[in-house]
Parts: sequence; structure tokens; C-alpha cells
Amino acid sequence: MRRFQFKSEQLLPRPLGTVFPFFSDPRNLQAITPPWLDFEITTKGSLEMHEGLLIDYRLRIHGIPLRWQSEITVWQPPHRFVDEQRRGPYRFWIHEHTFEAIGDSTRITDHVQYGVFGGVLVQRLFVGRDVAAIFTFRRAKLRQIFEGK
Repeated sequence: MRRFQFKSEQLLPRPLGTVFPFFSDPRNLQAITPPWLDFEITTKGSLEMHEGLLIDYRLRIHGIPLRWQSEITVWQPPHRFVDEQRRGPYRFWIHEHTFEAIGDSTRITDHVQYGVFGGVLVQRLFVGRDVAAIFTFRRAKLRQIFEGK
């Protein structure tokens, strides 16, 4: 199976102590997810981040309703966490989030490794573009939240 990768970096002009808590609350994911995905967390109760936390979502990809479950497999506040798909639209999805203090700013790096059903053709026609668009939206939304732009 072919493994695809996507990487995104962004420098936010806020300290790590301000940026990381935003990402440590899974409910904030909805605010930085494009509206065209119709994304909703369906997990009930507490969503305090820790290794082993399972989070359930409902979303639409190209109008197709899907369910997704991810597990937090690494939790190293305030510098790193990893979520992995347990159920969902990908063959596998591993998303590593890292946070680095750069003076009074924070560098956020997202590194995603994933596999798709349909292989290279589906990756080129749909998935690669979709993943890039999602992270473009996310970067813009984070600028708005943390920079007021």
C-alpha cells in the first residue's frame, strides 16, 4: 500500500502557553475545519486529552456522509500529540502535531501520513487536493483566531 504525506507549518505570533491549550481542546477542531465538510464531534462527555482518548466525528466528503474515529496515541504537552484514525475514510491516517516556541511566537507543524482506497489515482484526483484545501483553510482560520486577520 502506498503511503502519502502532507506537511504544513505556520508561525503564530502568540506564545506556546497560549497556542497549545487551544489545540488541547478537541472541541476547537470544529472551528478550524472547513464548513464544506459539515464536521461535528459526536463523542459525548469529557474530551480531556490523554493517550488512548477516542474521539468520534461525523462529516461529509464530497457530499458523502461519513463517520470517523480517531485515537490520541501520543500526548506530550505542550510540544506534541498524535492522532490516528481507528475508523474512517482512509486506509490509515496518522497526524502528528508539533509545537515549538520561537521567542514569543509558536511554530505549529502538522505532518500527516495516510493511505487511500483507490491508490495513486484517487490521491491525485481527490484526496491530495482535499487535504491541501483543508490545511489552507486551517492556516487562514488560525491566523484569524490568533492574529485577528
